Amino acid sequence: MAVNNMPKLIRDFLPALGRGAAWRIIVSQVVVCLILALVLILTDTFAVDSLMLWAIIVLVFALGIGSQMIVFAYAARPTKDLLAAVIHVAGEPTDKTPPNPNTARYTKNGFKQALQTIYELAGTEIAASSTEQQAVSTEAVPSKDILSTALDATTAGFVVMDHTRTIVYANKSAPIHTDTDSKHTLGLLFSGTDTLDAWLDDCEQHAVHAEHVWTRIADRMPEEEDRRFFDVIASYDKGASNETVLTLIDRTATYDVSEQDLDFIAFAAHELRGPITVIRGYLDVLEDELDGVLADDQHELFRRLTVSANRLSGYINNILNTSRYDRRHLKVHLNEDTLSGIYETIRDDMMLRASAQNRLLSVNIPADLPTVAADRASISEVLGNLIDNAIKYSNEGGAINVSAAVKGDFVEVSVEDHGIGMPGNVVSQLFQKFYRSHRSRETVAGTGIGLYISKAIIESHGGTIGVRSEEGKGSTFTAALPIYATVAAKLQSGDNSNEGLIEHGNGWIKNHSMYRG
Repeated sequence: MAVNNMPKLIRDFLPALGRGAAWRIIVSQVVVCLILALVLILTDTFAVDSLMLWAIIVLVFALGIGSQMIVFAYAARPTKDLLAAVIHVAGEPTDKTPPNPNTARYTKNGFKQALQTIYELAGTEIAASSTEQQAVSTEAVPSKDILSTALDATTAGFVVMDHTRTIVYANKSAPIHTDTDSKHTLGLLFSGTDTLDAWLDDCEQHAVHAEHVWTRIADRMPEEEDRRFFDVIASYDKGASNETVLTLIDRTATYDVSEQDLDFIAFAAHELRGPITVIRGYLDVLEDELDGVLADDQHELFRRLTVSANRLSGYINNILNTSRYDRRHLKVHLNEDTLSGIYETIRDDMMLRASAQNRLLSVNIPADLPTVAADRASISEVLGNLIDNAIKYSNEGGAINVSAAVKGDFVEVSVEDHGIGMPGNVVSQLFQKFYRSHRSRETVAGTGIGLYISKAIIESHGGTIGVRSEEGKGSTFTAALPIYATVAAKLQSGDNSNEGLIEHGNGWIKNHSMYRG
């Protein structure tokens, strides 16, 4: 006969232990108090109906319960911490942060070794568990010197850090700098908020074992010689002596080609900027001059030419902005402005693009929203990019909704379409430079840098940008800018420069986060 017993979770043990202990404490105190009452009555200290007697009994009962609960909580603390570590190792869902064995209290009382043992055992593979595991001769295991020599002979970099994030080992290929105090520095330029520091901070709070991959990480700025690019794989093992291990795969030969291409494209874009400006000007002049003689279909032709010229101008601006951004020149001065006012500068162009592509563009940006800290030209470019993408990736006759609302200390603008949408693997890479999915490359024209530069602009404003998408149902892009009143003091103290909004080194301007071990 089948037995259908639901397995208990490890995390259920501690509450059960607490309940059991509470009942035992209560029962023991009841027995103690009854014995005390009996002794006081038999010795004629108090009568059975004496209020003083029962007041003493109640006081003793309460003090006994309280003191024993405190003693139990203190005595059970190691058990609680041990269970928290086991729960994370077992992979059970929990909102509790795993205990860090390097906490001073654990080091002092000797509990550190117990936690480290749990974490290390969780990461140990037992060879006997697999019948297909082949025995390895101990003679084939290289010594430390042989292993170091072998690692130094590879083009990949290997870096090991302890729990204080101090570099304890690095092979010759790793981009390591040593300062005058003999302190080692890992020279990696992480762009955006997804830095090694930020990931390790998150691991310390929420993980026991974790792994993360970064691609296209440079060790020098574009103008510096001998620049290299790496794909970085980080492995984290809480409490281990070598807590973080970095593997840096040298991809310079692959990535440097596109970087050189960008230099050429930027030069070409700069040269094209003048002629396209002239073309746009002549289109405006011609349409005005011929307004009375043009037929409706000829007016439509002029509108389509204008849309195409404006789009080409936008692509050129994006390329030039990306080139400047990669060279740490994406600095802007922020002023008090309104989102509705910023949108007005591109409203006609956006409506024209939408009508030319047979899309329905609906914009609801209330004029009474709080003012934001913004560089008008840059934010209008972001809005244009997001709306243009919604137009391109919508279906014929599709609706595009643009709205804005207050979200905490930010004003958030949303651009929603009901078009083709995107799968999760595309969304996760969407803001990378030159990234375009295989499907979009075949069906939609573009350079793959519009969202990259949009992210750079928004984060250089101290804001955030993101996307929600479902394949076949459409996408919603959101961009949030800080309310001016919340950052006015910082801006005024820095002559309206945006550097004060990104002072923590998230890498979007001059402070590509170089990790220092």
